[in-house]
Amino acid sequence: MLADFSTLPNNSRVWVYQCNRKLSDEEVAVILEKTTEFLTQWTAHGANLEAGFEVKYNRFIVIGLNQENASASGCSIDASVHFIQQLEQQFEVDLLDKMNVTFYSGEFIAHKSLADFKKMAKAKAVSPNTVVFNNLVNTKEEYLENWEVPAKESWHNRFLA
Repeated sequence: MLADFSTLPNNSRVWVYQCNRKLSDEEVAVILEKTTEFLTQWTAHGANLEAGFEVKYNRFIVIGLNQENASASGCSIDASVHFIQQLEQQFEVDLLDKMNVTFYSGEFIAHKSLADFKKMAKAKAVSPNTVVFNNLVNTKEEYLENWEVPAKESWHNRFLA
């Protein structure tokens, strides 16, 4: 069951998929359509899942699931990963690699491998105040409050010493 992401409770489970490049507006339109279709049919053991999503900055697909009514099962999580893999293939992008870092570089959003981010930190090209995207958030509340944070307030901090 598709819900408006903004109406999902703050304790809803979230998954953040970052893209290795900025998506075009045309690509985002297709992703909006396909994700709407997927979430409308998303179930766990035959029960409809109340889920919503948003696409942020033409780079991130954020899916939220209200677990108060029904929780995602192994099979439903597998289905969502399979859906994301289909998007990866269709748009020739990487959405599942958690070993990449996305952060603000001035007004632009940069995407680097973790190894490159470590090198940038060592070279002081990024600082503790560099705003990073903490894609390890688990709930909508964490997403709203701790997704875009200075590196010093995220797991990225370990690379800045």
